[in-house]
Amino acid sequence: MPKRLFFLFLVPLMFVFQSFIRANKKVHPYHVGSVEINYNSKSKTFEVTGRFFLDDLEDGLGKKYGSAFHFNDTKYKTKLNDALQKYCLEYFKLKADNKFLKINYVGYEEDQESVNVFLESEPVESPKKVEAAVSFLYNLFDDQMNIVHIIVNGKRQSEKMTYPNRYLYKQF
Repeated sequence: MPKRLFFLFLVPLMFVFQSFIRANKKVHPYHVGSVEINYNSKSKTFEVTGRFFLDDLEDGLGKKYGSAFHFNDTKYKTKLNDALQKYCLEYFKLKADNKFLKINYVGYEEDQESVNVFLESEPVESPKKVEAAVSFLYNLFDDQMNIVHIIVNGKRQSEKMTYPNRYLYKQF
């Protein structure tokens, strides 16, 4: 009989404990982002979209700039735009045919769990060699993985980049 009472108390206690652990744990066990670098032949620019988990990007910006950042809260919009512009220009570089390209921060878009960050390069004539330095969230996680896609004239080349690897070279 005492054994039965023990299980009657233990099972509910285990569920409470598991709920507490889940509530304090990150929603996702992997640190993954994706970056698409797409050459637009009409505008002759690279259009860049980075997609990251919202909480990871908040934490990465917070660690970098020593301040709190909250997506999905309109009062942080200006602060987020300023920080993302600086962050992207530091953690993303692009070269075409051995020439560094000026990158412009366009803005961001968010949903419940992720953030898309938009960048655009200065114009460049039909590139043959594209080099990128991508290290988004490397300042936060030593297991960060960024899946990078480079698309030029419809030809797509992709590579998985993990910390500390940040350099990518592709011929088109």
